[in-house]
Amino acid sequence: MQRRITGFRQDDEGYWIADLECGHSQHVRHNPPWFVRTWVTTERGREEALGSPLECRFCDEPHRPASL
Repeated sequence: MQRRITGFRQDDEGYWIADLECGHSQHVRHNPPWFVRTWVTTERGREEALGSPLECRFCDEPHRPASL
């Protein structure tokens, strides 16, 4: 299910995490060839991604609580 990005933060290892409007979060790594997300590597790219849709795998599993 597509959810909008509401913010970003970093985990303990420095990887970026997108916070989603549904309350879930997702790592958004730039790790070619698996994930090509060059926008996550710059502050401007992350700012421009705010409000953009991202697939929330947790919302696709209705048995998971929103607190995960």
